[in-house]
Amino acid sequence: MVDTQSRSIAIVGSGPGGMYVAQALVEKAPGSKIDIIDRLPTPFGLIRGGVAPDHQHTKRVDKKYSSTISLNEKVRFIGNVSLDRDVSIHELTKIYDAVVLAYGAPYDKKLGIKGEDKKNVFGSNAFVGWYNCHPDFINLNPDLKINSAVVIGIGNVAIDVARVLSRTTTEMATTDIGEYAMKAIEVSPLKEVYMFGRRGPIEAAFTNTELKELGAMEAAATTVEFAQLPSQVPNNLDDKEKKVKGRILETLKELSEAKLGEKRRAIKIKFFASPVKILGNEQVEGIRMEKTEVKNGRCIGTGKTFDVPCEMVITCIGSRAEPIKGVPFDTKAGIVTHKDGRIAPRIYAAGWVKRGAVGTIGTNRLDSYDVADIIISDFKGDRRPGPDLFDSLIDSRKLRQVSFEDWLAIKQSEEEAATPPAPRRKFNTVEQMIQNLNQKT
Repeated sequence: MVDTQSRSIAIVGSGPGGMYVAQALVEKAPGSKIDIIDRLPTPFGLIRGGVAPDHQHTKRVDKKYSSTISLNEKVRFIGNVSLDRDVSIHELTKIYDAVVLAYGAPYDKKLGIKGEDKKNVFGSNAFVGWYNCHPDFINLNPDLKINSAVVIGIGNVAIDVARVLSRTTTEMATTDIGEYAMKAIEVSPLKEVYMFGRRGPIEAAFTNTELKELGAMEAAATTVEFAQLPSQVPNNLDDKEKKVKGRILETLKELSEAKLGEKRRAIKIKFFASPVKILGNEQVEGIRMEKTEVKNGRCIGTGKTFDVPCEMVITCIGSRAEPIKGVPFDTKAGIVTHKDGRIAPRIYAAGWVKRGAVGTIGTNRLDSYDVADIIISDFKGDRRPGPDLFDSLIDSRKLRQVSFEDWLAIKQSEEEAATPPAPRRKFNTVEQMIQNLNQKT
């Protein structure tokens, strides 16, 4: 049995990947000391900044994450401390027995087409961060004085973006969407939101639960061309997949019967089309799409194009991480270079920075537990100083770290500032959060 007494682990990133590693270590190495370090004062990563504001039920997983910290005296949250900016990976490896990089993949992948740099073209991480009050994207300033928007992608994130753009203030009253974002969406003259996918309905990445939401909106109708839908699910899928895809196909057929023009906005789902050029001068005026087809599992272009007038383009095509000094990085994949979670001696990876932005929140759990097993099996040799030395380093640099108790104070202030039935009114910047804390102490 591996001796875990007094071993210390730093987890960089407090999103699902990092929190599940912490949870696994609490269960499997109860003698260890765990510091969860995050560059923001707020924990839990995409649970706060990425999950759609009208999916409050999904955000409830943060209660489990909170208990991992609050119920274990050897687990600490250290917010407002950034790797590279405030401390280096080299310093952390001298302080802790293991360092886990779990800082996610918060940057948008590029389409790689001409015109992508025009005004009002955004990646989904940026746009979702904007309406979720993420400090990194609070100044995104999208122009919503538009008639038409195009969303590239047919996954759950694309559905989230299209849905939030089409919600009413009444529908969003129970959410924590940024007030500035909701006001801009409400007064926007937006009439059409297109969702384009390179492949067809069978290959679509969204879930039926998310898709059905698009058919039950107060002031928006969702439609799909019946001619683009197969008559039945292919027989080459296994029984479980056939059942899942069958439900999606039935929902799409229901949406194909929707009548447009009776509601304020329309969401139009289009398959078999890939972007080739964004049109306009400085700002988006349209997008050129190429018709595609799927042959032998491969998506190929037909050479036939069509233009769609629009004044905004939001890409939902995946996310990537950014490199950390001293850590090998796979630029093409947008993740750290590792082997089964091991990056270098005593440095590990978990979550999206390890696997890429794939899977659900729950997918991180199994992966993170596997990483925890590897960490424990690698414990050997002399023990590092651990949290006490880290505290001395932070104090010597006069950094304003945010403890879990501080976070609870921020959380309480946000809840008190909300207008019921909204659950909270988020602070928009790190400076606002720190100022609020300073006023309380």
